[in-house]
Amino acid sequence: MRFDNKIVLVTGAANGIGEASARRMASEGARLVLTDIESPRLAEVASSLGAGGAEVLHYTLDVTVRDQVQQVFDAVKSAWGTPPHVVAHIAGMVKAQHFLKMSQEDWLRTLNVNLNGSYIVGQVAAQAMVDAGIHGSIVFMASTNGLVAEEDLADYNASKFGVVGLMKTMAVDLAQHHIRVNSVNPGLIRTRLTRGAWENPEVEAWYTRERIPMRRLGQPEEVAACVAFLASDDASYVTGHTLVVDGGQLTI
Repeated sequence: MRFDNKIVLVTGAANGIGEASARRMASEGARLVLTDIESPRLAEVASSLGAGGAEVLHYTLDVTVRDQVQQVFDAVKSAWGTPPHVVAHIAGMVKAQHFLKMSQEDWLRTLNVNLNGSYIVGQVAAQAMVDAGIHGSIVFMASTNGLVAEEDLADYNASKFGVVGLMKTMAVDLAQHHIRVNSVNPGLIRTRLTRGAWENPEVEAWYTRERIPMRRLGQPEEVAACVAFLASDDASYVTGHTLVVDGGQLTI
């Protein structure tokens, strides 16, 4: 019960890694604050977790709008008397396309959601923790694409490289406030976000054969376990770290 008596906020909690992370930390005693831009599905996840005994608040949230992010943190403090002790920022997007065909609109949208959203959530969360005297933990969802490039993903790669740089700088700046900041960097995980790579059996077979030594895709629950570790006191001396979860992809 590593999160007993702790408030954990998860963005992007309506599906995939965000949902899996919420469920994992709920199983370890967390009081959950779930956010996503997809309201109906978010409500379903919150209801399911509540039915299982977890304390849950949920809010529709666009992570690129600072006022909305601030309102969520204010609402949590009003409802439960304190802001979150842990923030797992999972929300993000990806759209595969060749660099020469990429529009400036697509470039800016990806950077806004993935990188600017991380900055906004990270800064609001950190300020709330500092103001409340919380020795907190912030976990960002980066990617192997934040460490190495991959074809047809220039905007996504750039955004995730940025998230890693943001995370490391936050780790340095916030260490004096006893706030740890880390990232989980998954490879290809079987989620809705990546279904373009695995809905076609031939593409999945090629990718796992040629690029992943473990010869399979990862599951959201496997990433969620790493999010929970970095978020917990088990990682009390870990900050500024990129935890790769990729079946060995970056070793070859």
